[in-house]
Amino acid sequence: MQNLDYRVVGQAMAWLQEGRTVWLCTVLSTFGSSPREPGSLMVANASGEHLGSLSGGCVEEDFLERLVAGEYQQPAVVVRYGGPEDVGGKPGTARVQLPCGGILEVLVERMVASEENLAHLEQIKAALGGEHDRIRQVRLADGHRSLSEADPSGPQVQWHPEEEVVRIRVGPVARLILAGYSSVAEACAGFAVTLGYQVVLCDPRSEVTDGMNLPDAVAFIPQLPSLYIASPGACTPSTAVVAVTHDPRIDDLAMMAAVKTSAGYIGVMGSRRTSQARAERLARTGGLAPDEIGRIHMPIGLDIGSKTPAEIALAIMADVLRVRRGRDLSEV
Repeated sequence: MQNLDYRVVGQAMAWLQEGRTVWLCTVLSTFGSSPREPGSLMVANASGEHLGSLSGGCVEEDFLERLVAGEYQQPAVVVRYGGPEDVGGKPGTARVQLPCGGILEVLVERMVASEENLAHLEQIKAALGGEHDRIRQVRLADGHRSLSEADPSGPQVQWHPEEEVVRIRVGPVARLILAGYSSVAEACAGFAVTLGYQVVLCDPRSEVTDGMNLPDAVAFIPQLPSLYIASPGACTPSTAVVAVTHDPRIDDLAMMAAVKTSAGYIGVMGSRRTSQARAERLARTGGLAPDEIGRIHMPIGLDIGSKTPAEIALAIMADVLRVRRGRDLSEV
């Protein structure tokens, strides 16, 4: 499945190959409601043609109008929409006031048709379609760009107005593998789709999955979750594996397979007592080492007093997102 940002980079490359200059826009931060999270991409050309979005509203209209009028000729600039008057005017920054409220910071990079820029976009595309995150660094003074290895987790964007370099995490689309169907798994799928995750649910038990109600975007695979989890390319550092069936035949095997992969989050539902018994069972019969068992979040989810399936799913997806964003439990 190709996500929007992957297609944005492909379009940017196509325009460069035609000899056209493109402007690659990256959302750095949002304050207030916005349908696009930090790291999201949009590309445009001098005619105002574009793919992707920044906020889904007046920001795109304003940006494209200014672009067609000849603005944004710098190699790289951070544009802040809304906010206090003293933000604009700093080196590498500009400020635009909009009537809609809210605040949005966008990195705008002007890329001329060149082999160097094509190669950089190819690297971004490879990271988006690959298995590991990369850190993209853009120097505001001259637009110099580079990619480097990234830690397994961390913030999507690192930049402060006084800094010369913007750092953006790029990598494969976030994926949630639900090991087995249950009412909690169904609720997790709904939250995950809304959060932009690619969701896969695996369960071979037709007697359980008959009549299930999943969002259309969820891929259903009628096989043992452990088999899918262990398949090549199924799990990357951007993948979360979640088991919430209360069936050890499903949950335990899924955990045994998941800890052998690079999945960034692995969790299984159960009380503290059940989790302790599972840890002992995984060590005794599954042969898992202490560091492998230590990778498993059990009990799964943030402790918010959840009771209903929807509340439990909310706690689970909040914890999945916490780990993906590199936040410690002490910070939440």
